[in-house]
Amino acid sequence: MELTWLDDVDVLPLLTAVRAADGVPEIPADGTMPPDFRTGRHLVARDGGITVGYAHVDVRGDSFGNQIVELFVHPDHRRRGIGTALVDEVLTVDRPLRLWSHRDHPGAARIAAARNLERVRELYQMRLDNSVELPAQTPPRNGFTLRTFVPGQDEQAMVDVNRRAFDWHPEQGMLSVDDVVAAEKEAWFDAAGFFLAVDENDKVVGFHWTKVHPDGTGEVYVVGIHPDAQGGGLGRALTLAGLHHLRGLGVPEIILYVESDNAPALAVYRRLGFTLAYTNVAYQR
Repeated sequence: MELTWLDDVDVLPLLTAVRAADGVPEIPADGTMPPDFRTGRHLVARDGGITVGYAHVDVRGDSFGNQIVELFVHPDHRRRGIGTALVDEVLTVDRPLRLWSHRDHPGAARIAAARNLERVRELYQMRLDNSVELPAQTPPRNGFTLRTFVPGQDEQAMVDVNRRAFDWHPEQGMLSVDDVVAAEKEAWFDAAGFFLAVDENDKVVGFHWTKVHPDGTGEVYVVGIHPDAQGGGLGRALTLAGLHHLRGLGVPEIILYVESDNAPALAVYRRLGFTLAYTNVAYQR
């Protein structure tokens, strides 16, 4: 087996096979490489000319200075030490690293234990089945209204709110205007499903960005409220606006991702009927 670091690579066939077996990563509807893997560094494992494993290093990293690593082994070539070899090579990178295990894979847990990697973060995926009845939509408190996002107008205001709302979050708080503009070019982007809460002067104080995946699944992509506007029901109003919008599109189910230690958010989502689907785990040396 040969391990090679590359600055650019197309491993779409491998990722597609992994997606079929594990449900991740998401493959764009147009059949191109997932956006998260189009930049950064790439480590490819090949055996007899066949790509059997892949590790991606996001060199931009998170707000804590960690570079982010995701690793995949082709389903037909597992339990042959390929994952361990990829991890060992990645750990030669002389930078703080966080390695993600999708769906808390037991193979990843074994490798982490053998390499003294610590379980440092858990990210829940929660799901809302269509059999669960949604509460009626509620208007925001006096002085605020809801409207949809206007491309070319609202990017900076939304990013400013996001930065304040997620100044504690290792990735979400880093969202930039360029990131939003890039998302607007993706096939899934729909301004009609991007809700803003504004005051009487049309100043943005909160948002709910929804997403529909290629398989039709709806997602509460991100909900953010400016700290100065929290506590008055804006979060609930925005969340319900997005949920009703997604249901109106006929999605089969709705998902979201939330930190395992975010007790207030978990309480809100559980009251709405969301249940835990699986856990993604980050390891760090």
